[in-house]
Amino acid sequence: MADVETAPPPGHNQKDRPLYGSDLVAEALREQGFPYICLNPGASFRGLHDSIVNHLGNEKPEMIVCMHEEHAVGIAQGYAKVTDRALAVAVHSNVGLMHATMGIFNAWCDRAPMLVIGATGPVDAARRRPWIEWIHTTNDQGGLVRGYTKWDDQPGSPEAAVEAIRRGVFLANTRPSGPVYVNLDVSVQEAELAERPRFDDVSLTAAAEDPEPPAAALDRAVEILKAARKPFVFCGRSTRSEAAWNDRVKLVEMLGARATAHMKLPAAFPTTHEAFVGETGWRLKGAVLKAIREADAIVMLDWLDAGNTLKLAFPAGQPRPPVIHVSNDFHIHRGWNMDYGGLPHVDVNIPTTPEPTVRRLIERLAEARPEPKPSRLSFPHVDAPAGSGEIGLMDLARAFAIASEGRKLTITGRPLGWPTNANRIEHPHDFLGHTGGGGLGAGTSIAVGAALGLREIGSERKTVAILGDGDYTMGVTALWNAVTLNLPVLFLVANNHSYYNDENHQKHVAEKRGRPVENAPIGQRMESPAPDLSAFARAQGLEASGPVTDLADLPAALETALERLEAGAAYVLDVHVRPEYVGEAMVELG
Repeated sequence: MADVETAPPPGHNQKDRPLYGSDLVAEALREQGFPYICLNPGASFRGLHDSIVNHLGNEKPEMIVCMHEEHAVGIAQGYAKVTDRALAVAVHSNVGLMHATMGIFNAWCDRAPMLVIGATGPVDAARRRPWIEWIHTTNDQGGLVRGYTKWDDQPGSPEAAVEAIRRGVFLANTRPSGPVYVNLDVSVQEAELAERPRFDDVSLTAAAEDPEPPAAALDRAVEILKAARKPFVFCGRSTRSEAAWNDRVKLVEMLGARATAHMKLPAAFPTTHEAFVGETGWRLKGAVLKAIREADAIVMLDWLDAGNTLKLAFPAGQPRPPVIHVSNDFHIHRGWNMDYGGLPHVDVNIPTTPEPTVRRLIERLAEARPEPKPSRLSFPHVDAPAGSGEIGLMDLARAFAIASEGRKLTITGRPLGWPTNANRIEHPHDFLGHTGGGGLGAGTSIAVGAALGLREIGSERKTVAILGDGDYTMGVTALWNAVTLNLPVLFLVANNHSYYNDENHQKHVAEKRGRPVENAPIGQRMESPAPDLSAFARAQGLEASGPVTDLADLPAALETALERLEAGAAYVLDVHVRPEYVGEAMVELG
């Protein structure tokens, strides 16, 4: 910490100026290597704000000003989805934290690491300013998010704050990853220090490596897989590492297995591989369910809700093959929320992450399984939607697949009802999964964060967020950050003018009760007038076009949008689609 570089503010003598508690906090953020800190300004962290600007020169980290705390958290989540690393966020007092809670919950369910810095008025009541610092001081402020963070703390001194940040980043980045919350008392930030404290080197608090699989459990898994002739692999949570991606492919090929990936999770297996049966969610059906039930061994690589997946595939009392379950997610299962899903009943439990386990399985099976034949990589031909008239979700999916062919894109999300198997996925950054917690409004900021992360790692990929109109309108002011950060992002809005998920529920309720289904849209539609989604974008400095209402105009509109994206633009394309969910796959895979 004593060697942390500081940038003297203009006209100020660096050597003679006093040192404050928030200066140490700012240095603690810098030593973690955070390139940015996402925030919506607030007086409760005024000391830290000053230190980042005037002590560090607003460099490493650089402040990203957001129009809402939920956007700040969403940007950090999108960044983590690309980089597998935490980004820093700052939220103002109890009110800012309450704004941020939906985003933190999304990040928790998504197992996305981040460091959230909070702040509070002085815990010492004698130091509080009248009214404002009383309403902005909360006992146990971390309790607001304790059910969906890995850890929280409210350090009582600047030295303790440095340790809290070090511990927080260690915990956030150690898998299973997740958000952590460190709350800073205004008095701790603004305390003047008589001398600079000394600290051990930050490298001594690096995130823990993924543990190796236990020898006995690995032995049992190897014996099962040596004997298997038709194994099935569930490719679940994983890192964005290309090496790990290649290992998963190699294991599936060595086993002669079939594979699936979860449509809510980031890419885990190539959809162009002959072993890939298709994407699935919690509804197991069609070719995926058939391949699972034909298997003589099951490998679940940190699968989302493995317990309920097994129950759906093999109801109690029915025969099933041996199941090898690889996950350490149970380390953060809590009582507040049931995001962990059903309890898996498995034959072999390997309590670590998939990456080291897959590597050890490959090594152990190398002699028992023949060298895999070269895989066939192909994606079925996609027919262009023909004709004119209204646009369906399947039409949009087909037109996008054709228009995006050959482009290096990172898809950060797809709307509910999007057909399965609709996107060619051949790289861990091709698709980044769902928002995590299912909360609307995160899609825009996650896309901005993903584009930021791609730039940070030096990728030439361009970011595409395929959003529903509800997600877009709730998070619309996050579009501004795509412009302020000069990021190429395409926001493709499948606009059905409805909160259709609930409208669809109302149809089912009405049908069950024998009541008019025609009334389902009441209280669900964004009409009279319909919001001008393109105008929202242009008002914040983005390029925008639409609405596209005729199928005949869709291919040209997509082509223009993708060309502007390739040129570096932040762009919104508003496409009006029928209110519907597609209940089928776009193409048959495998």
